[in-house]
Amino acid sequence: MGIIKVNGIKCYGYHGCLPEEGLVGGQYIVNIELEGDFSKSEETDDLNDTADYVVVFNIVKSEMAIRNKLIEQVARRIKNKISTKYPETIIKVEIIKLKPPMNGDVDSVSYII
Repeated sequence: MGIIKVNGIKCYGYHGCLPEEGLVGGQYIVNIELEGDFSKSEETDDLNDTADYVVVFNIVKSEMAIRNKLIEQVARRIKNKISTKYPETIIKVEIIKLKPPMNGDVDSVSYII
């Protein structure tokens, strides 16, 4: 078993319960972890035998572009899409919302699925 991490995918999205968040948007960082048997790629050195980082990146970018009120739903969609592409892997998705509009000084909030 091996783990592939695609960390620090920077996105601009329009997620949030406040109407202003749908208009103004905000900064997000997405981290993805895929756990699976990548031993074949260790031997073959062939991209077809592993999870392609570019595919993962493109799934994240396309799903982050769809507005939602909750980052929980966005995380579920990302996880489902990656699972469809790489069904034999265990997938962890973390979405970090930077500077959330709260009545206080908070750097970020995040959701992990």
